[in-house]
Amino acid sequence: MTEVFLRRLSRWQAEQQRESVANLYVEAYRGMAGAEYRDRQGFLRRFEHDVQQPDFDMVVADSGGLVGCLYGYRAAPTGEWWEGFRGILPAGIEEQTASGRVFLLSELMVAPARRGAGVATRLRTLLLTRHTADAVVAVIKRDDDQGREVLRAWDWAKLGEFDPGREGWLRPPSPLP
Repeated sequence: MTEVFLRRLSRWQAEQQRESVANLYVEAYRGMAGAEYRDRQGFLRRFEHDVQQPDFDMVVADSGGLVGCLYGYRAAPTGEWWEGFRGILPAGIEEQTASGRVFLLSELMVAPARRGAGVATRLRTLLLTRHTADAVVAVIKRDDDQGREVLRAWDWAKLGEFDPGREGWLRPPSPLP
């Protein structure tokens, strides 16, 4: 297999790569249950929204074409990200959100042929080296077994359940290796 190179994209570069990223999205989620994974247009709408968020940041893995992508942004201080949360938020998370110290991982995609080779972990490490957020949160669909497997491998803790059909995961407080 050819070598995988990582690079960070600016907001403008991310917007320019939207079709390639959407193609990767379709490839990465092919065969997963639920029409939302095959909904390329729905992904493009979410991507268009996400790329405009404060402190949007994106890294991609390239090997003669995109084979991985991870992006996220700083959570809005108004706390919309935890609307629909069922349970008790960890101490301080509302204050961290209000002060802009929560970073949300919005999307992680790795081409099936590159899974298990550490691409997701390399993407995470590069993306989060630039962010000093007190809390990093990922919200995934409850039926996203692959996403849950990756987050568990990273030693993230399940934050709780969200309506409709989502769950949140929190990066442990220790810094990345």
